[in-house]
Amino acid sequence: MRPVTQILSGTALLLGLLAGPAAAETVNLMSFPVLFQERYTKAVIEPFEKANPGIKVSYFGLPSSAQMLGTLRAQKAAPQVDVVIMDLAVSKAGTDEGLFAKLDEAEIPNIKDLVPEARRPELAGAGVTFDNLVLLTNTDLVKPRPDSWFVLRDKAYAGRVAIPAMPDIVGLALTVVLDKAEGGQDPLKSVDKGIAALGTIAPNVQTWDPRPEVYAPIVSGQAALGVGWNARAQLNHDISGGKLAAVLPKEGSVFQVNTINLTANSPNAAAAKKFIDYALGAEAQKAFTEAMFYAPSNAKARASVSPEAMARTAIGSSDRMIPLDWIAMAGRRDAILEQWRRRVIPLSR
Repeated sequence: MRPVTQILSGTALLLGLLAGPAAAETVNLMSFPVLFQERYTKAVIEPFEKANPGIKVSYFGLPSSAQMLGTLRAQKAAPQVDVVIMDLAVSKAGTDEGLFAKLDEAEIPNIKDLVPEARRPELAGAGVTFDNLVLLTNTDLVKPRPDSWFVLRDKAYAGRVAIPAMPDIVGLALTVVLDKAEGGQDPLKSVDKGIAALGTIAPNVQTWDPRPEVYAPIVSGQAALGVGWNARAQLNHDISGGKLAAVLPKEGSVFQVNTINLTANSPNAAAAKKFIDYALGAEAQKAFTEAMFYAPSNAKARASVSPEAMARTAIGSSDRMIPLDWIAMAGRRDAILEQWRRRVIPLSR
């Protein structure tokens, strides 16, 4: 008769075989939908999963950072999301509300390779991509190619303009750019000139809430002009065969930073930290820049990205960017939103 210990050992082995391989951990990532989701999945998530077969990343897309913040607030007592990629200004609000856990360089070593602009002590997360605001045009409907933001108020395009309104950060960025173009000095004190300029554009606006994103109605010709971000505009230009063009107007633009954040009390914190470290690493950053033209936040990646891809990123036009402290600007966000509601949106058709 076999010893009891041998029987138990064999039983444990049999049960292990019947159970199969251990279930993979799941990291729930929330970020932007459509093309961003598609390209980020291929350039970053799939290589990460291949290198870490015990971890799966589930992607939940939402159109704006403001909507992501609302989702996090609703889940604060019992978070279902582990990692969030969103714009810097909104991530500051999330940090202030205790929705994010501070990233630790000891646990996420790739933080040390980030450029200084991606490491802000006021934020729990870290910068993962850089972008800039651009004018969008349908190349069949808008000729010749415009060189100014103020083509948006040209009466020839009445009812043919699409702009994501505040609280979308596109609306806030456009306010700052127009304020500077009209002679404004400090957006932290006043954007009255920018709000007034938006008032002259509003009668041309077809929609303040383009769906699923602002790029689709421009490509289809439903709208002739719009405002969006360079990276997604560059990709839509390629996909559409040149029907959409991204224009950096002569009045300049502003940088925008997306941050990657760890949700406070993340149910899968260890796996989430591993994913964040990979996403901030040179390999992932290079791959995503070459896939979608976001400028990398990792200094080593900037040195390895192809010159052709880098020239189409925000870094390629850094000399034309208007300085803007997005964290300080976050404190003005609600007041500017109220001006949009009272002085801009009611003037649209």
